[in-house]
Amino acid sequence: MAARHRTRRRTASLAVAAALAALPAAVGCDAVNKALDCVQTADSIADSVTELQQAVENAANDPSQTDASLDSIETNLDNLGDKTDDADVNKAVDQLNKAVANVRTAVRNGDSTPDISPVTAAAGELTKVCTP
Repeated sequence: MAARHRTRRRTASLAVAAALAALPAAVGCDAVNKALDCVQTADSIADSVTELQQAVENAANDPSQTDASLDSIETNLDNLGDKTDDADVNKAVDQLNKAVANVRTAVRNGDSTPDISPVTAAAGELTKVCTP
């Protein structure tokens, strides 16, 4: 599991570096800041998804961790949605919101091990669209 955390962190760090390197000097500071915000939020969401995976694995010990992880993802998505007008980013945010809502519904309906693969896939898509 630790290797997966390092891989995600490394991937997110590389995404930040690629985003900054890919933006030409001619692009205004506002565009750079928006891209950086997107990448940083995607990184935070990746961390929250990792926490969600751990929470689902440990649901028998502390079911509140799952809700806390879902809340964290939703908060980050709300922040990102407020900062961008990019159609691809908004679509990815919508997909991730839907996946999170489905997991939350499953948990509320008594599923102690909900399928979080749609959340993981949607978070990956968000990372892709946040990287120029």
